[in-house]
Amino acid sequence: MSLDLPPVAPSVTAALVQGLTPRLRKRLDAGITKLADRPRVRDGDTVRIAVDDDTSLELHAPGGSVTSADSIRCGCLLAPDCLHRAAAASAAPIAEAEPEPDARPEQEPGSGSGSDTGAGSPPPSAPEAGAESETATPEQRLAALAMYDAAAAVLEAGTDGAGAVLQAELLRAAHTARVGGLPRVAASAVSVVTQLRAARSADPAYRLTDLTAALRDVLMTAHRLPDATDAELADLRGTARQPYAPDGSLRLYGLFSEPVLTATGYAGAVTWTADADGRLYTVSDVAPGGSGRAVGAAGRAVRVGDTALTHRELSRAGLAVSGATVSPTGRLGAGAGVRAVRAAGASWSEAPLDRLWQVPVAEQVSRALTGTGGDGLLFLDVTLTGTVREAAGDCLLADCDGLTLRLAAAHDHPALPYRDNLRLLATAPGTRLRVVARLDASPVPRALLVAAGHPSDAGAHVDLGLDRLQQADLPAPATVSTVSVAAGSPPAVLDEAPLHVLRRRVHQAASAGRRVLAFPGDSAADSRRLSRYGFACAGDLLGELHAAAADRSRDVFGRLVPADLDRFARAWLAAAHYTEEVDRALCAAAWGA
Repeated sequence: MSLDLPPVAPSVTAALVQGLTPRLRKRLDAGITKLADRPRVRDGDTVRIAVDDDTSLELHAPGGSVTSADSIRCGCLLAPDCLHRAAAASAAPIAEAEPEPDARPEQEPGSGSGSDTGAGSPPPSAPEAGAESETATPEQRLAALAMYDAAAAVLEAGTDGAGAVLQAELLRAAHTARVGGLPRVAASAVSVVTQLRAARSADPAYRLTDLTAALRDVLMTAHRLPDATDAELADLRGTARQPYAPDGSLRLYGLFSEPVLTATGYAGAVTWTADADGRLYTVSDVAPGGSGRAVGAAGRAVRVGDTALTHRELSRAGLAVSGATVSPTGRLGAGAGVRAVRAAGASWSEAPLDRLWQVPVAEQVSRALTGTGGDGLLFLDVTLTGTVREAAGDCLLADCDGLTLRLAAAHDHPALPYRDNLRLLATAPGTRLRVVARLDASPVPRALLVAAGHPSDAGAHVDLGLDRLQQADLPAPATVSTVSVAAGSPPAVLDEAPLHVLRRRVHQAASAGRRVLAFPGDSAADSRRLSRYGFACAGDLLGELHAAAADRSRDVFGRLVPADLDRFARAWLAAAHYTEEVDRALCAAAWGA
């Protein structure tokens, strides 16, 4: 629920909510809902909301986002400690982290003070013999503890119970962690709040798996950090910026473009390119905005050198870059010294791009699972065979070198054409396609489809998140035997193995909170079932998860004491970590990786 408001810094939201009286805190969620119905106008850097006929609320964002509590002003009698200011901050998107005074995010050479702590810095070497191990500072330990407690409270409440007050506590912990030099857990905490807001507002972009993953990362990082040392500590701390490094001259070939639309209130497009050796580079244009910006971003000029190419044009053309600067993730810089001109492109069936599809599928999946592949991208040749119904909707079935693959929409927002394009492709079984998809780690081969083209066609491909397919765009189906759903089903042992029982409980807790697992039930039967299939550890984890959820003791007067949130959080974290690792192992096995 962003209400078309400018992004607000986490520290601002946390401070405004903390300043409310207990009575006003109870009314905060209702205040946010009421604010959504009030008229508002934008005047330059200021958004003005009519609280009532005589009172207005203003959010001033001169740099694009609200960075101080004083920038949110209200004309009501209770201001500045009124409900309206806190409600507006809680309804607005969460602003990206501010850069530290001595560096800027994704810093390029010559653009400011240097730093050797970027994401692309080499990992710290092992300490020499006799050297003391590096440990977390006392401030970082306290920040990790506060983060763990805030995340445990969110887990206990679930999405329905984790309203603006609990979200503000998590944002406060995120701000404290970032100030204390813990950007990784701070970013994960902001992601949790973003997913909570998306869930509570029925945002089409919300996915329970994303919330579960973010909550798991927050709890895991906060749990491990106080006792971590050296390389593990550096990994858990994370890095706040990615420094750009000079990369000389580059000859790049456009691959595809995809829209970006996040629940944090940012939107735009990313265009992927590759050099002659198959190394991937990206050009991005992401800024505060909604679905309209995501849809229109493909028509804006890329920000590299003086080129006037749009993202859509670059995805089908080439680029010659001199004085290039590149981040460790392959993002091209746009510094003053970078020069770029349009060059000839190549189709997916021509050199050098066709080499991306020549890498064995199992090798591609292995790289994606280990994080050494380009954002989990897979380059596949497939034959469409039908559709299969999933909880999130229908997805395509395709044959990929004898492997039955599920191809799902990369984004479910109705403004993006992913879902409509998949429906049209579903009407053409037998069609051979050369596709780009993003691996979705699951027990069956599954990927998110982002672009497609005909394997033998020298013409342009289709960016499925930006272009809308027409019936005339579909090639004539090849004369091949269609693989049936039954024949392409995963092995029976994967269907029957009841690992989904534990996974479902992990997701239920993240969504509905501790209480949903505290209801009486025969959890012992599920544990025994897991053990029968050789998953004794999963059975033990499930038993402890239910026991921790139902653990409510009484004081000497017979009154229920507060639940043991630490025990429940630890039980949930162990189960979530186990299911993640099992899913990765099953994914690798399903793909033959």
